Amino acid sequence: MEKRKSNTTDREISMTRLLNAPVDLVWEVWTDPEHIKNWWGPNGFTNTIHDMKVKEGGEWNFTMHGPDGTDFKNKNIFRELVFQKKIVYQHISAPKFLATIRFEPRGDKTFLEWNMLFESREQLVQVVKTFKADEGLRQNIDKLNHYIQTQQKMQSELKKDNRARVSTYLNFPGTTEEAFNFYKKVFRTTFNGKGIQRFGDITPPEGMPPLSDEDKKLIIHVELPILGGHILMATDAPESMGLKLQYGNNTHINLEPGSKEETNRLFHELSGGGKVTMELQDMFWGAYYGSCTDKYGINWMFNYVETKDEAEHVTGQRLTVQA
Repeated sequence: MEKRKSNTTDREISMTRLLNAPVDLVWEVWTDPEHIKNWWGPNGFTNTIHDMKVKEGGEWNFTMHGPDGTDFKNKNIFRELVFQKKIVYQHISAPKFLATIRFEPRGDKTFLEWNMLFESREQLVQVVKTFKADEGLRQNIDKLNHYIQTQQKMQSELKKDNRARVSTYLNFPGTTEEAFNFYKKVFRTTFNGKGIQRFGDITPPEGMPPLSDEDKKLIIHVELPILGGHILMATDAPESMGLKLQYGNNTHINLEPGSKEETNRLFHELSGGGKVTMELQDMFWGAYYGSCTDKYGINWMFNYVETKDEAEHVTGQRLTVQA
């Protein structure tokens, strides 16, 4: 990594972290607006990305939504980009600063250095005092690390390739384990992947209320092959989590298309004249997910998981176009 010569330490905030992820993945979640909107900012904040042109001179405009409902508009310009090595952007809305993020591959890990250079020492003191900028940066890196780890864990346990498949997804009010042990006995098969996964096995996203000990024991995901290669999937959806099941809304046809474009097409066509129950969006378990009820009353779920090979291909295309 290049060494920085600086006599500006009295107006800088700098932090480093060794991330347990390869540099290509860290770079991807930093430069793709569909990823960065899910982890950017201090704890409790969410984001709306209005524009993000990842190229030198490109603008990055977004609004951070605070936990108290306050919106913070941000305007940035990318000043320098070195593929999988460095990002420099200028925050031109107040408070003004220059951010430099360096990425250094260390085997299958990434050493991240994040620096924020303010216009004066007085400005730095003010943003630390008013906005707790130093603690906010630490929380932002924590959220980045958590997001990457969740992506890796869930993707490794879901689809291994991008072949399309269809399954049936079932919701139970807390009896998934009992039901699927029954189905397992009937069909004489075994659970896919790591078997039964519980809510307590997954670190919840930032801002989600803590789970009770009983809810941690409930099932977040399970897959069971039945006949002809068809897969039954299920999750618990108890009222303690704000969910209320009724016969008719507890069964979905689950589509796993082979591309994001096909996911969008199927979602918009099947929801036409019907009801969107959840807009397509990136979820903390690593899938691009949405759901709807079509105009005939049939429930559909959409799960698209980008594979590593496909992510590398898309990243290459994106950078070629922007160069």
